[in-house]
Amino acid sequence: MKEAHPPKPFTVEEGRRQVRSFVLRQGRFTEAQQRAFDELWPRYGLDYRGEPRDFDAVFGRRAPRVLEIGFGNGEALRYAAQRDQARDLIGVEVHAPGVGRLLNGLAADGSDNVRVYRHDAVEVLRHEIADAALDEIRIYFPDPWHKKRHHKRRLVQPEFARLVAAKLAPGGRLHLATDWRDYAEQMWDVLDATPGLANRAGPRGAVPRPEWRPQTHFESRGLKLGHGVWDLLYDRTP
Repeated sequence: MKEAHPPKPFTVEEGRRQVRSFVLRQGRFTEAQQRAFDELWPRYGLDYRGEPRDFDAVFGRRAPRVLEIGFGNGEALRYAAQRDQARDLIGVEVHAPGVGRLLNGLAADGSDNVRVYRHDAVEVLRHEIADAALDEIRIYFPDPWHKKRHHKRRLVQPEFARLVAAKLAPGGRLHLATDWRDYAEQMWDVLDATPGLANRAGPRGAVPRPEWRPQTHFESRGLKLGHGVWDLLYDRTP
């Protein structure tokens, strides 16, 4: 079978961000995933424009909005789409195979409350999301960049935390999950010190996995091996 080629990577202006929290590790891009982009992107995809988006027009309704950053293969986003149909879900992911897999899954489920960007999440947040427009932001298992010299590439940094706080509506929620203890420590260092964010479990606190986040196969395997998982919940204060 001839291997399909993924869509060309997004383009961004040089110098917009000096350090990115990801690299494009595309992996194998299947013909089914290519068909997903060809046939389903017009239904589910949002092309980055660099200006505030009217999500009421995008979804055809006014509803609470949830943004998931770095959704991988889309397992949690697909799960939420079926179980939380009163809210609109926006996913951001740079890796084409995962996006293609989610597109196919959404179509198979008949979900229509999800839209997807294939772009840098920081740029989407900064330029396409209006301030106080989101009821929740989810960041599940971001790349830990476990080598100390790479910690500067981690997504959760002070500037990013201030951006997240600005995009959440008062009373909104930030939910993070990681299976790296030292990344959880960095999240606490950054987020506990960010004005407008309050840790629901108290300073340097975590909560049990909430029912709205599915436990992945990878996570289950890690837990059996004794690995830890930390869920952090922050509320946007007035």
